[in-house]
Amino acid sequence: MKIKELWRQILHILKPSRTIPLTSWTAKNRWAVTPKNFAILICGLAIFGIGESLLIQSTIGNSPWSVFAQGLSLHTPFTIGECTALISVAVLALWLPLKERPGFGTISNIIVIALFVQIGVDSIPSIKANLLLQIVYVLVGIGLVGAGSAIYITCGLGPGPRDGLMTSIHKRTGIRISRARLSIELTVLVIGKILGGTLGIGTAMFALFIGASIATNLNFVSKYANRSR
Repeated sequence: MKIKELWRQILHILKPSRTIPLTSWTAKNRWAVTPKNFAILICGLAIFGIGESLLIQSTIGNSPWSVFAQGLSLHTPFTIGECTALISVAVLALWLPLKERPGFGTISNIIVIALFVQIGVDSIPSIKANLLLQIVYVLVGIGLVGAGSAIYITCGLGPGPRDGLMTSIHKRTGIRISRARLSIELTVLVIGKILGGTLGIGTAMFALFIGASIATNLNFVSKYANRSR
């Protein structure tokens, strides 16, 4: 019975969230910045950026968005971090038909994620001859991107350009967060390939599992928020 109860609790913890939970740090509006939600926002964005850099440094396939950034950096004088910021600005245009509104978190997303992507790429050693360690990089990267996304989205200060697409589709259609994200990542994957970006096992793993990672981490955040009230 103890084993069954433990297994039940594990499944309950890993159960993906179907929506975005309200927390004690959720802002009243997208520009209602407080010391608490500001700190949590920056923490989430930093975690996200480090997760992206782990995928890049795995050398077995970037996330679809980083495929864009890496490809751009190879043909321009800009770094991967700078290209990440430029791409984020460009993606804002896709919000128009979905009537998504930017906020403090949207601007912070563009700046902080790009900064920590570059910090991670400059600081974390790349792996080229150890497949097991490369896969560990990818899995940890996916987990960190999911955790970072869940943390900063619940701040309610406005999603980043990329996640704005995900949350907008979720709100407008009722499609689950995980499915909305998966659809976006697969679409970007195809476009990235057409543009000549480098794809690999890590890219496929990210596209397949990032939705579940975000949804599961939203469940974690929801449980923590309920306990802290």
